[in-house]
Amino acid sequence: MTPDREVRESLVRRLDDLGAVLMCDDIGELRAMLVGAEPVPRVSPEKVSFGDLVVDAVQHEVAWRGHPLELTRLEHRLLAHLASPPVEVWPYERLFAAVWDSAYLGDSSILHSAVKRLRQKLRALDDGPVVETVRGIGYRLRHAMA
Repeated sequence: MTPDREVRESLVRRLDDLGAVLMCDDIGELRAMLVGAEPVPRVSPEKVSFGDLVVDAVQHEVAWRGHPLELTRLEHRLLAHLASPPVEVWPYERLFAAVWDSAYLGDSSILHSAVKRLRQKLRALDDGPVVETVRGIGYRLRHAMA
């Protein structure tokens, strides 16, 4: 491992509450990116509601109109973040950092796969929420169109 890479990895380990960090070739460029970095919002440990959807982070339960929805731990974390107020567009990097608790290193395929599985489960719900892609930016949760 090169000294520059060791320094970058050391910086990433110390960035516990900051948003995603892209690994770059120049340590000065990395420092410049970090100056304006925003903290990754944390999901409240309580229940999060989005219309008829209730995500309970404490009990690790999700319900749609009072009926339980079976999700994996990862899908649960992903949905909890997307449904947390304020409901907004989550950039890929921030969503990855929040759900996986690690720095985003530029490969979004893991995130896209998790969203695909979550979408399949939400599609099975009657008028359930939809995970919408905001092209080139990230994802947001929205209510189904009637």
